[in-house]
Amino acid sequence: MENIILNDGYSLPLIGFGTYKTEDTLMSVQAAIESGYRLIDSASIYGNEKEVGEAVKRTRVPRQHLYITAKVWRTDLGYDATRKAFRNTLKRLSLEYLDLYLIHWPANSKNYKDWVKVNAETWRAMEELQYEGLIRSIGVSNFWPEHLEELLNTAKVPPTVNQIEYHPGYQQTTVVDYCQSQNIALQAWSPLARGRFHDHPLLNEIAGKHGKTVSQIILRWTVQQGLLPLPKSSRPQRIKENIDIFDFELSRDEMSAVTNMQPQGFSGERPDIWPDRIN
Repeated sequence: MENIILNDGYSLPLIGFGTYKTEDTLMSVQAAIESGYRLIDSASIYGNEKEVGEAVKRTRVPRQHLYITAKVWRTDLGYDATRKAFRNTLKRLSLEYLDLYLIHWPANSKNYKDWVKVNAETWRAMEELQYEGLIRSIGVSNFWPEHLEELLNTAKVPPTVNQIEYHPGYQQTTVVDYCQSQNIALQAWSPLARGRFHDHPLLNEIAGKHGKTVSQIILRWTVQQGLLPLPKSSRPQRIKENIDIFDFELSRDEMSAVTNMQPQGFSGERPDIWPDRIN
């Protein structure tokens, strides 16, 4: 699988394996690595870091060929809390370093009077952990331009990645355009919109033409736009299918048709109003 080069010189695979709400995380991650995934996305709030670390330990793939992501949860923001949360994450994963560490959700004006400072202090802790050699790359998740602009005002190291919800029914074009203008790579969480597109007529038509599944069409559409999808599954066959997207290409018309699908499948989670939802 090809990698992309981040703005700090490190790289990431074009597709990763998500572990949010996976059934039998140990088995799923092992199956993913055996199927060719090299990027495993985890987070403290998922409650399965121990299982992810055990899967990494059991695999025959050398650690230096794997890319392990973790995230600091939104109740652990701030300098001291972030450093403590990171140490706990590294211990649960039983790893000596992380390849990518993200702020899972930004502090916002609804929850913090000094939200700009909270994000800045969280980032300062991450910059120090990176300097200490405990993290290779640092980034963010669910940040909108308003959060990124403030962070960049004080950051010594710019974010390498912004992980956002992105799929055919919910394309955050403003966020995408801003990040691309800042050379910040974009990862797509929930790229399959929790399976809500399986019966979509257009996607099934395109899938039939290519002899692929609807999920493979969506993931290929994501990759061809320069975004890095993070699909998840607990079924070994689906895990294998989701990474088998590099032997075909969608035409310009097919790309346009998928891009212009009606909005649908949005999770309702927004970084400016959490912990509330809009639906």
